[in-house]
Amino acid sequence: MQRVTNCVLVKDDHILLLKKPRRGWWVAPGGKMEPGESVRDACIREYREETGVYLKNPAIKGIFTFIMKEGEKVLSEWMMFTFMASESDGVNLEKSEEGELSWHRLEDINNLSMAEGDHHILEYMIHGTGIIYGTFTYTPDFKLISYRLDPG
Repeated sequence: MQRVTNCVLVKDDHILLLKKPRRGWWVAPGGKMEPGESVRDACIREYREETGVYLKNPAIKGIFTFIMKEGEKVLSEWMMFTFMASESDGVNLEKSEEGELSWHRLEDINNLSMAEGDHHILEYMIHGTGIIYGTFTYTPDFKLISYRLDPG
């Protein structure tokens, strides 16, 4: 099972998001964990690689399972550990190898193009308290089949 981390960085009622070129969807920056790496270290490393920003206070806020299914057949499954941060240092890149970076007002999040499940995740990251657990099931072309969220 693939393990990935990402982080929601919020400053002055704005969130830094990355626009992936393949689908044109906005995502919280992050990526795959390396063997033997802690989830927190992976979050900090991936965030810096994709944005040029060093996270100072990432705290775990969500643990999610993603399942890709075609009919009843499971094609892939991965775990995502989502962090929240409000303090950072570093250069604010406008672009990285992964895509375009931009700060968005929190109230504009629901109008951005992204995977349907990401809207639910970001809503909780911004407004929820405590750690949330969830499972999202998608088709191979990223249509959301079902989801379940369990606030801690």
